Amino acid sequence: MKAIVYERTGDASVLQVVDRPVPEPGPGEVLVRVAVAGVNPTDWKARRQGPVPPGGQTPGQDGAGVVEAVGEGVDRDLIGERVWLWEAAWQRPWGTCAEYTVVPVRQAVRLGDAPFDLGACLGIPFLTAHRCLTSGEYLPDRLHAGALSDHTILVQGGAGAVGNAAIQLARWADACVVATVSSPEKAQLAAAAGASFVVDYRRQDVVEEVRKIAPDGVHAVVEVSAARNAAADVALLRTGGVVAVYADDGGGEVTLPIRPLMAPNARWQFVLVYTMPKAAKAQAVNDVAAAAAQGGIRVGEDMGLPLHHHPLAATAAAQQAVEDAVVGKVLVTTSE
Repeated sequence: MKAIVYERTGDASVLQVVDRPVPEPGPGEVLVRVAVAGVNPTDWKARRQGPVPPGGQTPGQDGAGVVEAVGEGVDRDLIGERVWLWEAAWQRPWGTCAEYTVVPVRQAVRLGDAPFDLGACLGIPFLTAHRCLTSGEYLPDRLHAGALSDHTILVQGGAGAVGNAAIQLARWADACVVATVSSPEKAQLAAAAGASFVVDYRRQDVVEEVRKIAPDGVHAVVEVSAARNAAADVALLRTGGVVAVYADDGGGEVTLPIRPLMAPNARWQFVLVYTMPKAAKAQAVNDVAAAAAQGGIRVGEDMGLPLHHHPLAATAAAQQAVEDAVVGKVLVTTSE
């Protein structure tokens, strides 16, 4: 089979197309013929920072394909099932940027008749967004229709992959969603995703505009750039509100005022899917799968998430596009 492998850290040039034997699924694992792999920021960050396992690393946490074989202890009825994959390469050498991969069976979720492109987009971005929308003291533990009714959610950076996922999941759960963006073009994407209101932070005062919509403040902030937005987030939290920080866009450290956050019993929650609590992760997988099955999640430009396809041999270009912050979701087509 063809697979992308890197044997040392570095820029995208360390990614090589190699021939490897098709892996055998071990106990509790499934072998998946991958159709599409999703590319995330953690792919290029891991490539630059390591560690690299002996024999090299195949990148790709997310993907979608068909179960070809199962290991000991796995129901054989899964063979032939269309599935989406999450966290495939976390502390494992087999990622999704290959014609085949092996994952623990719990990380292969039935996709049904939904497109493979959708399946390849569901993993890290939507699980991250789910955690952001359920990590507050006054937020639900799970998402479903009506779970966020009477809630106002602020998504800082509504045109990014996680921002788009947060908008879609929050709207599916009946929240009022306010998204911030940096341009009219990105405003159109956030609106297409389902944002109830969109604020251009380069042209409008975010605190002033959000207060018009939510005079008592917001229940949660899904935050891509805490260093840049901390003052606004503090000013906009309602009693019991949470700022869920999932990225460090812009870099820097955050300084927080103590008393203005004590009075409302506010919470700052830092989010990383790979190390989040197992129970929360399992609930996120179940809820995201349900949202997809019910049509509450879609991808493509008409849903505010343009798709950028690359062939397997161009995985380096795909990772570079993500590193360069292309707007939309980057996908790698790995097999027919």
